[in-house]
Amino acid sequence: MTQKAGPDLDKGGCAAALTRPARQVHLAVLAAFAQTGQAPGRDELERIARAGGADPAAVLAELAERDVIAFGPAGEIRAAYPFSPSLTPIRVSWEGGPVTYAMCAIDALGVSAMLGRPVTITAAEPGTGRVITVHADRDQARWDPPGAIVFAGTTSSDCYHAVDRTCGYINFFTSARAARTWAKANPAVTGTVLHRARALSAGVAEFGAFMRADDGTGPPASPGQR
Repeated sequence: MTQKAGPDLDKGGCAAALTRPARQVHLAVLAAFAQTGQAPGRDELERIARAGGADPAAVLAELAERDVIAFGPAGEIRAAYPFSPSLTPIRVSWEGGPVTYAMCAIDALGVSAMLGRPVTITAAEPGTGRVITVHADRDQARWDPPGAIVFAGTTSSDCYHAVDRTCGYINFFTSARAARTWAKANPAVTGTVLHRARALSAGVAEFGAFMRADDGTGPPASPGQR
Protein backbone atom coordinates (compact mmCIF):
# COMPACT_ATOMS: atom_id res chain seq x y z
CA MET A 1 0.00 0.00 0.00
CA THR A 2 1.38 3.40 -0.93
CA GLN A 3 1.28 5.90 1.88
CA LYS A 4 -0.70 8.99 1.01
CA ALA A 5 1.17 12.22 1.53
CA GLY A 6 -0.09 14.03 4.58
CA PRO A 7 0.42 17.47 6.05
CA ASP A 8 3.59 18.54 7.80
CA LEU A 9 3.74 16.70 11.12
CA ASP A 10 5.32 19.81 12.69
CA LYS A 11 2.15 21.21 14.20
CA GLY A 12 3.89 24.39 15.31
CA GLY A 13 4.88 25.09 11.72
CA CYS A 14 1.39 24.24 10.51
CA ALA A 15 -0.17 26.69 12.98
CA ALA A 16 2.30 29.44 12.04
CA ALA A 17 1.34 29.05 8.38
CA LEU A 18 -2.39 29.65 8.99
CA THR A 19 -4.07 32.76 7.67
CA ARG A 20 -5.15 35.21 10.36
CA PRO A 21 -8.88 34.21 10.35
CA ALA A 22 -7.98 30.51 10.60
CA ARG A 23 -5.48 31.21 13.36
CA GLN A 24 -8.14 33.10 15.34
CA VAL A 25 -10.47 30.11 15.17
CA HIS A 26 -7.60 27.77 16.03
CA LEU A 27 -6.67 29.76 19.13
CA ALA A 28 -10.30 29.89 20.24
CA VAL A 29 -10.58 26.11 19.97
CA LEU A 30 -7.44 25.56 22.05
CA ALA A 31 -8.62 28.07 24.66
CA ALA A 32 -11.97 26.29 24.92
CA PHE A 33 -10.26 22.96 25.60
CA ALA A 34 -7.90 24.55 28.12
CA GLN A 35 -10.75 26.15 30.04
CA THR A 36 -13.52 23.57 29.76
CA GLY A 37 -11.93 20.35 28.52
CA GLN A 38 -14.48 20.28 25.69
CA ALA A 39 -14.59 21.24 22.05
CA PRO A 40 -16.69 24.18 20.86
CA GLY A 41 -19.45 23.33 18.40
CA ARG A 42 -19.25 23.92 14.68
CA ASP A 43 -21.75 26.79 14.91
CA GLU A 44 -19.39 28.59 17.28
CA LEU A 45 -16.44 28.08 14.96
CA GLU A 46 -18.41 29.47 12.05
CA ARG A 47 -19.45 32.46 14.15
CA ILE A 48 -15.85 33.27 15.04
CA ALA A 49 -14.81 32.99 11.40
CA ARG A 50 -17.59 35.32 10.26
CA ALA A 51 -16.70 37.80 13.02
CA GLY A 52 -13.21 37.91 11.52
CA GLY A 53 -14.66 38.73 8.11
CA ALA A 54 -13.90 35.33 6.62
CA ASP A 55 -15.86 32.60 4.88
CA PRO A 56 -16.44 29.90 7.54
CA ALA A 57 -16.23 27.03 5.06
CA ALA A 58 -12.86 28.25 3.77
CA VAL A 59 -11.50 28.73 7.29
CA LEU A 60 -12.52 25.27 8.47
CA ALA A 61 -11.17 23.71 5.28
CA GLU A 62 -7.83 25.44 5.89
CA LEU A 63 -7.65 24.15 9.46
CA ALA A 64 -8.32 20.62 8.22
CA GLU A 65 -5.85 20.94 5.33
CA ARG A 66 -3.09 22.06 7.69
CA ASP A 67 -4.20 19.30 10.10
CA VAL A 68 -4.16 21.50 13.18
CA ILE A 69 -7.79 20.45 13.67
CA ALA A 70 -9.41 17.31 12.31
CA PHE A 71 -13.16 17.12 11.75
CA GLY A 72 -15.56 14.20 11.71
CA PRO A 73 -18.17 13.47 9.05
CA ALA A 74 -20.79 15.61 10.80
CA GLY A 75 -18.39 18.54 11.12
CA GLU A 76 -17.56 17.87 14.76
CA ILE A 77 -14.00 18.27 16.07
CA ARG A 78 -12.29 14.91 16.52
CA ALA A 79 -8.77 16.22 17.11
CA ALA A 80 -7.43 19.62 18.18
CA TYR A 81 -3.79 18.75 18.81
CA PRO A 82 -2.67 18.41 21.52
CA PHE A 83 -6.20 17.90 22.85
CA SER A 84 -8.67 15.11 22.16
CA PRO A 85 -12.43 15.68 22.56
CA SER A 86 -12.87 11.99 23.39
CA LEU A 87 -11.24 9.80 26.01
CA THR A 88 -7.76 8.50 25.25
CA PRO A 89 -5.33 6.49 27.41
CA ILE A 90 -3.46 9.74 28.18
CA ARG A 91 -5.06 12.17 30.62
CA VAL A 92 -3.68 15.65 31.38
CA SER A 93 -4.80 17.79 34.32
CA TRP A 94 -3.62 20.84 36.22
CA GLU A 95 -4.57 22.80 39.30
CA GLY A 96 -7.82 24.71 38.80
CA GLY A 97 -8.34 23.30 35.32
CA PRO A 98 -10.49 20.63 33.70
CA VAL A 99 -9.46 17.05 33.00
CA THR A 100 -8.33 16.86 29.40
CA TYR A 101 -7.14 14.08 27.13
CA ALA A 102 -4.12 14.22 24.83
CA MET A 103 -3.96 12.88 21.30
CA CYS A 104 -0.62 11.18 22.03
CA ALA A 105 2.32 11.11 24.44
CA ILE A 106 4.31 13.85 22.66
CA ASP A 107 1.21 16.06 22.62
CA ALA A 108 0.75 15.51 26.36
CA LEU A 109 4.37 16.43 27.07
CA GLY A 110 3.89 19.75 25.27
CA VAL A 111 0.82 20.88 27.22
CA SER A 112 2.69 22.38 30.18
CA ALA A 113 4.87 24.57 27.96
CA MET A 114 1.84 25.53 25.88
CA LEU A 115 -0.20 26.58 28.92
CA GLY A 116 2.74 27.94 30.90
CA ARG A 117 1.84 25.94 34.01
CA PRO A 118 2.65 22.57 35.62
CA VAL A 119 0.51 19.61 34.57
CA THR A 120 0.11 16.00 35.59
CA ILE A 121 0.00 13.36 32.87
CA THR A 122 -1.51 9.97 33.69
CA ALA A 123 -1.20 7.31 30.99
CA ALA A 124 -2.03 3.63 30.59
CA GLU A 125 0.61 1.47 28.95
CA PRO A 126 -0.73 -0.24 25.80
CA GLY A 127 -1.31 -3.93 26.25
CA THR A 128 -0.85 -4.03 30.02
CA GLY A 129 -2.69 -1.01 31.41
CA ARG A 130 0.19 -0.26 33.75
CA VAL A 131 0.13 3.38 34.85
CA ILE A 132 2.78 5.95 33.95
CA THR A 133 2.67 9.36 35.63
CA VAL A 134 4.60 12.40 34.47
CA HIS A 135 4.66 15.67 36.39
CA ALA A 136 5.71 18.20 33.75
CA ASP A 137 6.62 21.82 34.30
CA ARG A 138 7.49 23.31 30.93
CA ASP A 139 10.89 21.81 30.01
CA GLN A 140 11.29 19.85 33.25
CA ALA A 141 9.56 16.61 34.18
CA ARG A 142 9.48 13.90 36.83
CA TRP A 143 8.57 10.43 35.57
CA ASP A 144 7.08 7.49 37.48
CA PRO A 145 8.33 4.89 36.98
CA PRO A 146 11.68 6.60 36.42
CA GLY A 147 12.51 4.25 33.53
CA ALA A 148 9.39 5.17 31.55
CA ILE A 149 9.83 6.17 27.92
CA VAL A 150 7.80 7.13 24.84
CA PHE A 151 7.45 4.87 21.83
CA ALA A 152 6.85 7.00 18.72
CA GLY A 153 5.12 4.81 16.17
CA THR A 154 3.28 5.18 12.90
CA THR A 155 1.49 3.01 10.38
CA SER A 156 1.86 2.73 6.63
CA SER A 157 -1.80 3.61 6.11
CA ASP A 158 -3.02 5.99 3.43
CA CYS A 159 -4.72 8.22 6.01
CA TYR A 160 -4.09 11.95 5.66
CA HIS A 161 -4.47 13.17 9.24
CA ALA A 162 -2.09 12.54 12.14
CA VAL A 163 -5.05 11.44 14.27
CA ASP A 164 -5.34 8.40 11.99
CA ARG A 165 -1.71 7.78 11.05
CA THR A 166 0.30 8.35 14.21
CA CYS A 167 -1.57 9.57 17.30
CA GLY A 168 -2.74 6.18 18.51
CA TYR A 169 0.80 4.80 18.22
CA ILE A 170 2.78 7.43 20.15
CA ASN A 171 2.45 6.18 23.70
CA PHE A 172 4.05 6.03 27.13
CA PHE A 173 5.60 2.74 28.25
CA THR A 174 7.01 1.74 31.62
CA SER A 175 10.36 0.80 30.03
CA ALA A 176 12.12 0.51 26.69
CA ARG A 177 11.85 -3.26 27.02
CA ALA A 178 8.07 -3.04 27.43
CA ALA A 179 7.86 -0.83 24.35
CA ARG A 180 9.92 -3.22 22.25
CA THR A 181 7.82 -6.16 23.41
CA TRP A 182 4.67 -4.32 22.34
CA ALA A 183 6.22 -3.31 19.00
CA LYS A 184 7.20 -6.91 18.27
CA ALA A 185 3.60 -7.98 18.86
CA ASN A 186 2.35 -5.21 16.57
CA PRO A 187 4.47 -5.45 13.40
CA ALA A 188 2.16 -3.16 11.41
CA VAL A 189 3.44 -0.28 13.56
CA THR A 190 6.96 0.99 12.98
CA GLY A 191 8.66 3.40 15.32
CA THR A 192 11.42 4.23 17.73
CA VAL A 193 11.97 4.54 21.46
CA LEU A 194 12.34 8.12 22.69
CA HIS A 195 13.96 8.42 26.07
CA ARG A 196 12.63 10.95 28.52
CA ALA A 197 14.64 14.07 27.70
CA ARG A 198 14.18 13.63 23.96
CA ALA A 199 10.45 13.00 24.24
CA LEU A 200 9.91 16.03 26.48
CA SER A 201 12.01 18.22 24.20
CA ALA A 202 9.91 17.12 21.23
CA GLY A 203 6.68 18.02 23.00
CA VAL A 204 7.96 21.44 24.06
CA ALA A 205 9.30 22.20 20.59
CA GLU A 206 6.03 21.17 18.98
CA PHE A 207 3.55 22.95 21.25
CA GLY A 208 5.44 25.45 23.40
CA ALA A 209 4.34 28.46 21.34
CA PHE A 210 1.11 26.93 20.09
CA MET A 211 -1.26 29.24 21.97
CA ARG A 212 0.62 32.49 21.52
CA ALA A 213 -1.45 34.99 19.59
CA ASP A 214 0.09 36.77 16.61
CA ASP A 215 1.00 39.73 18.82
CA GLY A 216 3.02 37.48 21.11
CA THR A 217 0.51 37.54 23.96
CA GLY A 218 -1.05 34.55 25.66
CA PRO A 219 -4.14 32.65 24.56
CA PRO A 220 -7.43 34.45 23.87
CA ALA A 221 -10.54 34.01 25.95
CA SER A 222 -12.52 30.87 25.30
CA PRO A 223 -15.62 31.17 23.08
CA GLY A 224 -17.85 31.02 26.16
CA GLN A 225 -16.20 34.12 27.59
CA ARG A 226 -16.69 36.31 24.53
